[in-house]
Amino acid sequence: MTLGHLDIIQRAAEIFERVVVGVVRDPQHKQTLFPAEERVGFLRDALAGVGNVEVEIFSELVVDFARRFGARTIFRGLRVTSDFEWEFQTNHLNRTLAPDVETVYVMARPHFSFVSSSGVKEIATFGGNVDELVPESVARRFTEMFAAVRPGAPVSPRE
Repeated sequence: MTLGHLDIIQRAAEIFERVVVGVVRDPQHKQTLFPAEERVGFLRDALAGVGNVEVEIFSELVVDFARRFGARTIFRGLRVTSDFEWEFQTNHLNRTLAPDVETVYVMARPHFSFVSSSGVKEIATFGGNVDELVPESVARRFTEMFAAVRPGAPVSPRE
């Protein structure tokens, strides 16, 4: 979770009465460093002061997750053109499966538009400082994981 993700969630919380953040257990299109339960912990910690946000794990289609909570809207952030291409395809698939669930997109704030989770993971893996890119609990966890990293020597968290 990056500060960009947190910003999108906080903006959704300003618009909607209730926001349920879904953390996918085993994403098919990306490799995660942390198990879903730990990612939920990061989110709950970072969103502790936001009263209308809940965080839940899911292992189903996102439209089924939305329906499980009675949601009629999926709220997503866009950073760059490649995000749009992915989201465009996903939106059409979701609309085919669940025409009653609308997806709303907001643009990332300019100071978060360059922040990607894969970029943050790469910086952390090489021992770089990610304090200004992720919430404090995530930065602390990266420091624990990669404390022994020497500059220029990548370390796999799976080893």
